[in-house]
Amino acid sequence: MAATKILVLGSGMVARPCVEYLVRDPKNEVTIACRTLSTAQSLASSLPHTTATSLDVSNLADLDKAIEAHSLVISLVPYIYHAAIIKLAIQKKVNVVTTSYVSPAIKELEVAAKEAGIVILNEVGVDPGVDHLYAVKKIGEVHAKGGKVKEFYSYCGGLPALECANNPLGFKFSWSPRGAIMSQMNSASFILNGKQVDIAAKDLMSTAKPYFVMDGYDFVAYPNRDSVPFKDFYKIPEADTVVRGSLRYVGNPAFIKAFADAGWLDAKKQEWLTPGLTWAQITQRVTGAADTSESSLMASTKGKCKFPSEAEADRITSGMRYFGLFTSQEATIRDHNLLDSLCGQLEKLLSFQPGERDLVMLQHKFVVEWSDGKKDTFTSTLELHGDPKGYSAMSKSVGITCGIATQLLLDGHPALNTPGVLVPYQQEICDPIRVLLEREGIKMVEETL
Repeated sequence: MAATKILVLGSGMVARPCVEYLVRDPKNEVTIACRTLSTAQSLASSLPHTTATSLDVSNLADLDKAIEAHSLVISLVPYIYHAAIIKLAIQKKVNVVTTSYVSPAIKELEVAAKEAGIVILNEVGVDPGVDHLYAVKKIGEVHAKGGKVKEFYSYCGGLPALECANNPLGFKFSWSPRGAIMSQMNSASFILNGKQVDIAAKDLMSTAKPYFVMDGYDFVAYPNRDSVPFKDFYKIPEADTVVRGSLRYVGNPAFIKAFADAGWLDAKKQEWLTPGLTWAQITQRVTGAADTSESSLMASTKGKCKFPSEAEADRITSGMRYFGLFTSQEATIRDHNLLDSLCGQLEKLLSFQPGERDLVMLQHKFVVEWSDGKKDTFTSTLELHGDPKGYSAMSKSVGITCGIATQLLLDGHPALNTPGVLVPYQQEICDPIRVLLEREGIKMVEETL
């Protein structure tokens, strides 16, 4: 029995559930590769047919050798590395799977991938990933019955479970704090009532509005990236409204906006930002305060942020006090910039603790018009909690989805073996992944409102 050699690049939280799914098939032999060998070894421990190696993906010579020695690559490293990995995989005629959106750089490689006869499978995580599976399912069912999807809304949040969202940000970090915060500072575009709406990055958090998903939660929602192409991707030309976005607990977007307004999200190198400074001294410099007293720092922060009410000003400045930004404690400076230094502080204070669990909340809403003029609203909802003694909800929903899609590709499923850049926007790809995912206990519940 010939072995199938799989190279997994990256040692983040989603790697192990992905690998654990793949090694259920005894033919699969998996190599987990990351810069730090001990990290890869820890992930590989106790898993059959799994080995660990040290590999820096920015070292193209070493990466080339590693890809050549395998039949398939799963790239779980940051998306900025995907194009370079795929270029090498095309040369070696090795299939690639990612959980990331298709970037322009990946799209440019489509012709080369087809010529090489390889598959570049993307967007097989949770968002993107699970969201596609159930959007395509419901839209297909509506169209089969002669209906039209007039409005489509999809919102997802990776959050702490309610009982541990016990901090001023209403958030905890299960992945890079920098990535999580900056994901809330992207521009966004969507279709509303037949017209395209464009939101500048600086204005995104101001658009957050209360959004009901289910009883017991107080969410706000805001648009995420570019929803406009999904009118075509999901084959709903009849839709007047198409919005894909993110969920946060009430109060979070206003806090992120305050960090931005105050100047804390500046990623530029600052020569003055050197070890030995206290958080109060940094805040004084950032906000232009008269001195480092707490009252002065709070007043200058309020002046710079222009809060909508005194109550909101007190809430957020109290939160900044909670995060230690007004204290005489020496700050840990990262890369001589404010953003990374702030993220380091938040990471220390807002990481998940033993016994705490996360939550993935994902909901689609479809407003459907039938041929007789009648309208119905349908929802598809995933409420998935992590297991404090096992996998987080995020790692499970991303990792297992990726593992399933990869295994279907390896098993020769026709829809997943068409050379080129593939995404799960068609029923032929989505249905087999969804069926297997539901067997793993990950399922969106469909309701009629």
